[in-house]
Amino acid sequence: MVVVKSVKFDGESIHVFKNAIYIFESNSGFTLELDMIVSEVVVKKYKKEDNLIVEIELEDGRIINSIMNVKILQGGLPQLNLLCELEDTQEYEDFDRVNENDSWFPNIEEGITLDEIRKVEMPNEEVRLKLKLPIDQVDWLKNQKRKALNEMFKEFIYDYWKKENTK
Repeated sequence: MVVVKSVKFDGESIHVFKNAIYIFESNSGFTLELDMIVSEVVVKKYKKEDNLIVEIELEDGRIINSIMNVKILQGGLPQLNLLCELEDTQEYEDFDRVNENDSWFPNIEEGITLDEIRKVEMPNEEVRLKLKLPIDQVDWLKNQKRKALNEMFKEFIYDYWKKENTK
């Protein structure tokens, strides 16, 4: 079985939680495919990309460099599917093969949770709040720097959330 050691997109290392690399056989030919569970941050960063220059390092020392198509896989966990067409499959003889008519398909979601992924790389989302506050608090908020307010609210929400979840 072939094991992926590392993956780079356009020279940038990507943290991969779980993956499956295989040859997909269909009536139209063969494709090399890499399914990966990555962070939500990675999915957000690359969701608008159609193709990437990908470097895949395998545990046995082989390196695969290719321009690969990128697809976002829908499901419970953030996933990417990378693929490129293959003319010659001889150098990939030891790779798992999946046929379009097979019922077997690699399941990479098993054994990992979104909470575990977020411990490694937590996405940040912009949120806008509408509050009704006394004018002195509004004045104070307006005089604060955005970074300081972000940290203050993050700490406040985590503290409140912990308190609520331990009741």
